[in-house]
Amino acid sequence: MKVAILCGGVGTRLREETEFRPKPLVEVGGRPILWHIMKLYAHHGFRDFVLCLGYRGSMIKEYFLNYEAMNNDFTICLGKESRLEYNDNHEEQNFRITLADTGLETMTGGRLRRARKYLSDDCFMVTYGDGVSDVDIRGLVEFHKSHGRLATVTTFRPASRFGILDINSDNQVQNFIEKPKSDAWASAGFFVFQREVLDYLDDDQCILEHQPLERLARERQLIAYHHDGFFYAMDTYREYQILNDLWKNGLAPWKVWD
Repeated sequence: MKVAILCGGVGTRLREETEFRPKPLVEVGGRPILWHIMKLYAHHGFRDFVLCLGYRGSMIKEYFLNYEAMNNDFTICLGKESRLEYNDNHEEQNFRITLADTGLETMTGGRLRRARKYLSDDCFMVTYGDGVSDVDIRGLVEFHKSHGRLATVTTFRPASRFGILDINSDNQVQNFIEKPKSDAWASAGFFVFQREVLDYLDDDQCILEHQPLERLARERQLIAYHHDGFFYAMDTYREYQILNDLWKNGLAPWKVWD
């Protein structure tokens, strides 16, 4: 099953890092966050990727074109009989990566629409190039296949941005809860779609999270897969710092691979 990763946004709220590179190449622990996302899928056996490129997409192409040389020791022979020999095997074996230019101004749904020719199977997965999780991808796929609808969205309970106070009539604080989890469910952005979902994408300015998913919900074709574990999106510099601190201290919940 193929995994489409939306890699085309500008990432304006992370301008400190995205001024000169696309957000999927912003590093967490010395590796692009895109690498972390792909490692999660590969851990569960899914290694066929379609990267939907946009802003500074050529840099993502260069990253993968140079991947073998930058992640292996190698011996090079110069001159007329030039030859290159890689001396090691990195851990990203048998990854198949299609890099598709989907336009600078294209919206999320439009990017999938433009990459349609690479999503030829009956079923495929979609996620964003800026969020890490320990979601059980294989469990997600099995759940999708079990309900028979067109689309599955992974949901999680986000933590509140603020501490919650329990205050009595005398304004005494009875209890303080530091950033509790919400009772509501939010989208974690790990989707499984039947190919028919591509017919819900009208044009390049189609935003996946608006009309297509709203229509699927109205038609009762969108089912929620509840994830009780870790999910974190890197939208701001502060979130970039938090993810790097977690990795540095050996506390990264999304690192499920060996």
